[in-house]
Amino acid sequence: MRRAVVLVWAGLALAALALGPVTARAPRLIWNASASLPIGLYRLEPTRAAAAGELVAYRPAPEWSRAFAARGYLPDGVPLLKPVAATAPSVVCRWEQSVFIDGRKVADALEKDRAGRPLPRWRGCITLDPEAVFLLAPDVPDALDSRYFGPVDRKELLGRIVPVRVGEGRG
Repeated sequence: MRRAVVLVWAGLALAALALGPVTARAPRLIWNASASLPIGLYRLEPTRAAAAGELVAYRPAPEWSRAFAARGYLPDGVPLLKPVAATAPSVVCRWEQSVFIDGRKVADALEKDRAGRPLPRWRGCITLDPEAVFLLAPDVPDALDSRYFGPVDRKELLGRIVPVRVGEGRG
């Protein structure tokens, strides 16, 4: 049932994104049903200039999008809504299950997803360049974010998101 609800909301999010170009002056709206952010409606402000602490909509690179869809995490092409945790020139590291930003532990990563499959992992430290951002929902260990797939290129950002009508709960 939960998966069906997520798929319905993801479809609505795609429809909202698709309607944006049709109504040039109307804001784009995205519904979030994931646990990374409060459930609700967000307005998309197209830009690639996102700072740490801001919320963004991110369209994963095609290979990641297909992999997420194959595992049933979300349909191919659906954007992820995430907080930006770090930008250039921050140093982000992942050692074993611990994630660090500028030497401070900020989150833990899980080894396996809910189905028992190994989650993607990267190791080492990366100094973010001006074209990279690190997306992280630190209080949600199973959030599909940079703790698993590493920094993302700004060109994959659809823009900042601003809450329009959100609740207290998370998906």
